[in-house]
Amino acid sequence: MAYIQLTPAQRKTHRALAHHLDPVVMIGNDGLTSAVVKETDLALSAHGLIKIRVLGDDRQSREVIFNALADQLNAAPIQHIGKLLVLWRPQPDKEKNPKEDKQPGPREFKVLKYSKRGGQRPEMKRVTVLGNERLTAGGQIKRAKPKIKSVKKIAQA
Repeated sequence: MAYIQLTPAQRKTHRALAHHLDPVVMIGNDGLTSAVVKETDLALSAHGLIKIRVLGDDRQSREVIFNALADQLNAAPIQHIGKLLVLWRPQPDKEKNPKEDKQPGPREFKVLKYSKRGGQRPEMKRVTVLGNERLTAGGQIKRAKPKIKSVKKIAQA
């Protein structure tokens, strides 16, 4: 596979985003191994934009590693400064969990009621709030008002 080609403006944007990142993958003296490639692939899938630190001193070997990783993982080589390499690959779309479509269930809150006299502990009460209810600042539960039908809809029915 060939690596992703980016325009200079896109590369500049990704360089700016990668500036504050810490290296996620470290490449030791053994160089580019299958474990390093696998870990880099996982990091690219999880983060999209990653920094890699290469511990070797030879610049040409770092350049070979940089291009090989970009080519093997179908990623875009963003930047190579010193011993740091920056790679980017668009993240795959996450599959939507069918459980996420459900509405939120009952929520539980702790309500503290402070005493009018200063030296006593506040009274703590646990309150369960359903989906059609809300908790006021005073700790009371208010229910949602029923929708009012228009006069025309009532007449049609």
